[in-house]
Amino acid sequence: MRLKNHDDSALMHNVDFHAVTGPGGGAKATTAAPGETHGFEFTALNPGLYVYHCAVPMAAQHITNGMYGLILVEPEGGLPRVDREFYVMQGEIYTEEMLGATGELTWSYDKLMNERPEYFVFNGAVDALSTEKPLKAKVGETVRIFFGVGGPNYTSSFHVIGEIFDKVYNLGSLSTAPLHDVQTVSVPAGGSTVVEMKLEVPGEFMLVDHALSRVERGLVGALEVDGPTDNSVFRDQVANPVAEPTQ
Repeated sequence: MRLKNHDDSALMHNVDFHAVTGPGGGAKATTAAPGETHGFEFTALNPGLYVYHCAVPMAAQHITNGMYGLILVEPEGGLPRVDREFYVMQGEIYTEEMLGATGELTWSYDKLMNERPEYFVFNGAVDALSTEKPLKAKVGETVRIFFGVGGPNYTSSFHVIGEIFDKVYNLGSLSTAPLHDVQTVSVPAGGSTVVEMKLEVPGEFMLVDHALSRVERGLVGALEVDGPTDNSVFRDQVANPVAEPTQ
C-alpha cells in the first residue's frame, strides 16, 4: 500500500486500516507530509469487512471530511455468489452553517467536539444514494450490502424499510455463521456489517438509520426494485383491489 500526499496539500495524512495487523494499522508507516510518499506491505490475516480512515491528529476532523472507506478481506474460496453488491458508508458532517445552508460551508470545531453534526450522510453527501445515484435491482435478485460507519462519533441502527435481512454477518465478521431474519442491525463508529436480502416485490425501499430524526438531516438512501408484482407476498388493495364475491 502506497500513500502519496499531494504537493499542494496543507496537512499531514496517513491511513489506518482496521484490517492490518501492525502499528496503527499502517498509520505510522504511511504518515506523509505534503509531497511525500510512504507505504507498507501486509498480510491479510483475518477475513472480514473493515473500515479504514485517516488517523493524523485530529483524526475526527479528517474522518468527518470524508477520509474513510471499507476494505473487504474475503475468506478462502470467497463469499457465496449474489446478483448485486453495494458498498454503503454512513458519516457525519459538522458545519458552522445551519442545516440547509447553501454555498460553501465551513467546518465547525466546536460542533465536532460537542458531537452535534448538522448532517448525517450515506456515501459522503446528502442525497448521494437517493436522488443522485439510488441503488437499483430487480425482483428475484439477491442483494448484498457491505455497510460501514465512518463516523467519527455515532452508532448506526441500519435498516431497509420494507425488507428483512435474510442474512447478517454481524460486526463484519465473515468467519462466523450469519444471523438470519433480522430487521435492524447496530453498527458502531469504525465498525461494519454485511447484509443480504432476496427481493420479492418491486418498489422503492428506503435505506435509513432507524434513529429516524437523522433522515431530516440527510441520512436516507433508496433501493429501486423493478419487476412484476407478487400479490401472494404483498397486495396493495387500492392498486390491486380484491374482487367482491358475486351473489
